[in-house]
Amino acid sequence: MNSNKKTALITGANRGIGKAIAKKLIRKGIRVIGTSTTQEGVNVINNYLKENGFGIVLNLSNIDSIAEKIHEIYKKKYSIDILINNAGIKEDNLLINMKDKEWNNVITVNLSAIFYLTKSIIRSMIKKRQGRIITIGSVIAHIGNNGQANYSCSKSGLIGFHKSLALEVASKGITVNIVSPGLIKTDFTKTLNSKQYLKYLSKIPMKRLGCPEEVADAVAFLVSEKSSYITGHTLHINGGMYMI
Repeated sequence: MNSNKKTALITGANRGIGKAIAKKLIRKGIRVIGTSTTQEGVNVINNYLKENGFGIVLNLSNIDSIAEKIHEIYKKKYSIDILINNAGIKEDNLLINMKDKEWNNVITVNLSAIFYLTKSIIRSMIKKRQGRIITIGSVIAHIGNNGQANYSCSKSGLIGFHKSLALEVASKGITVNIVSPGLIKTDFTKTLNSKQYLKYLSKIPMKRLGCPEEVADAVAFLVSEKSSYITGHTLHINGGMYMI
């Protein structure tokens, strides 16, 4: 193991934005530990990472397993210099019809799991007096959306969490930021029918969906030394959708 090489832990690295971020970081010489909820997803990660890192199974809905998984990584003598909280879920429903399970599942994975994952890693970063924590938020945290009270709540909750954490660790050489995408070409948007697609497109001044690589570029900047004076910030990557 090259002890001088930085290591990034990226959740949900088997597809979409997480995969694009992982590929971007390994091109910059950063080792990647990617997570997926399934062994099949881990196989995908291992296949594209090759010698640049490895994948692990991590189920963020199982809160109790998070600290244990991080401990396993540390036991293998890997440090985690960069944490990218990318994995997330949505279970849409109008509030009047929303089931307890739909609310709790989304809050657990999108918000609570990030608390437990960050808490498991932050002590090591403080000890080294360096680190980058970047979480993929959503434009929906800022504008809301019909049928997404649970999703919007989970993503907006991250804003307060990250601002508070940024204040706590700013003097320790650790930056804490959010990248907030709008509509990006991923599995999340593939489920849109033509009517829904045109409706969302009308709310994007640039009149197009974003690409995962455009989000990855923003993350790569926040990981770099060029962003060393940026913390507690939300960087919007949404073609102007935030302004509508």
